[in-house]
Amino acid sequence: MLKPRALVPGDRVAIVAPASPFDRDRFDQGVAEIARFGLTPVITEGVFARRGYVAGDARRRAVALMDAWRDPSIAAVMAARGGYGSAQLLPFLDPDIIRDAAKPFIGHSDLTALLVYLTTRCGTVCFHGPMVLNLARGEAGYDRDSFRRCLMTPAPVGELTSDGLDTVRPGEACGPLLGGTLTQLVASLGTPYAFAPPLGYALLLDEVGERPYRIDRMLTQLTASGLLARAAAVVCGEFPDCDGPTEQPTARGVVAELLETFPGPVLFGFPTGHTAGPALTVPLGVDVRVVGGRRPRLVVTESAVA
Repeated sequence: MLKPRALVPGDRVAIVAPASPFDRDRFDQGVAEIARFGLTPVITEGVFARRGYVAGDARRRAVALMDAWRDPSIAAVMAARGGYGSAQLLPFLDPDIIRDAAKPFIGHSDLTALLVYLTTRCGTVCFHGPMVLNLARGEAGYDRDSFRRCLMTPAPVGELTSDGLDTVRPGEACGPLLGGTLTQLVASLGTPYAFAPPLGYALLLDEVGERPYRIDRMLTQLTASGLLARAAAVVCGEFPDCDGPTEQPTARGVVAELLETFPGPVLFGFPTGHTAGPALTVPLGVDVRVVGGRRPRLVVTESAVA
C-alpha cells in the first residue's frame, strides 16, 4: 500500500463534495476547525452545487475530485459530508493519477465507496475519519488526537479503544484494516468496484439508522459473498439508531448471532464514523492488531503516513 506524506502546518487541504449538499453555516464552522490545525482549507470549484439530493452533476463532482489529486499544491483531500452519491463518481476517476499523487483522503459513511476504491483499486492508504460537517462540532464531533496522530505523525497510531467497546467474540488477530459502512460495502458487490480485501484482513464495519433485520440481511449477504470468510477479525462501530423496538434483537445481538462461529475476535462499539460522541480517525490499508477479551482494543501497528 502506498502511504501519503504526513501533513505539516501550512499544508493545503482540498474540500470536496462527492455526495450530498450541505448546510453552509456548519460547513463554514468545519472549515474553521481545519484552520485550527494550522492547515489551509481550499474550497474546490462547484462544492456548493446542488442537484436534488446530490451536490451537483456526477461528472463535475468527479472532475473536482480529480483536480484535487492533480494539483501539486494540494496535500490532502477531505469530504464535506456523506449522504449519497459517491458511487456515481467511480466510472470517471483515474486510478493512476490517484496512485501517483498518494494524498490522504478522509471521510466515512457514503464516502465508503471512495475508501474502497482507493484501497482496493488504487492501493493507497486512506482514512476512515471525520468530514467537514463533523469538524463543525469540534471536540464533540471528532477525536482531535487520533486525527492528528493518523495524519500528521509518521509513526504507528498505537492503541485505540473506548469505554463502550465490547467483546462479542474473544481472540486476537492481525491484518490490514479495511472496510467502512456496511450498506456501501454490500452495494459494491457485483460491480467493477467491488470490495475485494485480501485473505486475513481486519474488517471494519460502520452503520447508522439501519434496523436489525437490515443489518442481518447485509451481514448475510457479506457472508454469502465469501468476504467474511476472508477476514481474520471484525471491528464494528457503535451502530447508532440501529436498534429496533424493545421486543426485537438489538444490532449488537444480530452481530453476535450471525458471527457466533466466526473464528477470530469480534468487537462492537468502536467509536469511528457514525458515533454518539467524538469519532476516532483510523487508517485503512495498514496493519492492525485486534484484541477481544477483558480489555478489547484495536492497535494500529503500522504508520499510515510517511
